[in-house]
Amino acid sequence: MDSQSPLRQAKSGESMMVVRNNNETPTRKVQLLDVEEIPEGKAKRVEIEGSRIAVTRINGEIYAVGDMCTHANYALSEGPVDTEELTIECWKHGAQFCLKTGEAISLPAIRPIISYQLETIQTSVFIHLPEKGSA
Repeated sequence: MDSQSPLRQAKSGESMMVVRNNNETPTRKVQLLDVEEIPEGKAKRVEIEGSRIAVTRINGEIYAVGDMCTHANYALSEGPVDTEELTIECWKHGAQFCLKTGEAISLPAIRPIISYQLETIQTSVFIHLPEKGSA
């Protein structure tokens, strides 16, 4: 990691419990950040277990999506966040993705990005990651 990179490595052992999401894929809850570390209206890149995740806060709601554009593998966290449309845009070619669902909503991207389930407990934000071996 370079000194300008906002990446944070999750510590081993942060896995809390196994839960199931809507499609019955086993997941585990891992601490992501404290709420105050998540910028309002801008994206922040976080790395957990080799996955790069773009995290943002809009009007008190927190969103986390995969940080790589599915069109050309550029970091979405370096692009703008539209706080009214709830989208994140790739800075390189302008592809936009829904922060709620990960759906690609403008060209040149046609494939979605992953959208993560989050949970806040007091001031800590937890992300639900696929259970190892199930992804």
